[in-house]
Amino acid sequence: MLLEALSATLLGLALAWAAAHRLPHRLPARVLVLPTGIAGALFGAFVTHTALGAGGLLPVLLGSAVISAASLSLLLRPAGRLRRRSATA
Repeated sequence: MLLEALSATLLGLALAWAAAHRLPHRLPARVLVLPTGIAGALFGAFVTHTALGAGGLLPVLLGSAVISAASLSLLLRPAGRLRRRSATA
């Protein structure tokens, strides 16, 4: 269980760093992005471990990566300006 938590933390940190490095213009400050990735990965590991039991490290890490990516995607801002149409158009 400790190995799963440590692995999930490192995986979440790596995913958050990659997202912050690739999309700095669409994400908030790294101070928010990095802990969000780690927390999402730890929560994903907890949920997957609870659902599957002691099924192995690989499924737990897969669930961890999915939840971490989903929580990081919630931080994304729109790429460009939104076009607003008038009510009469």
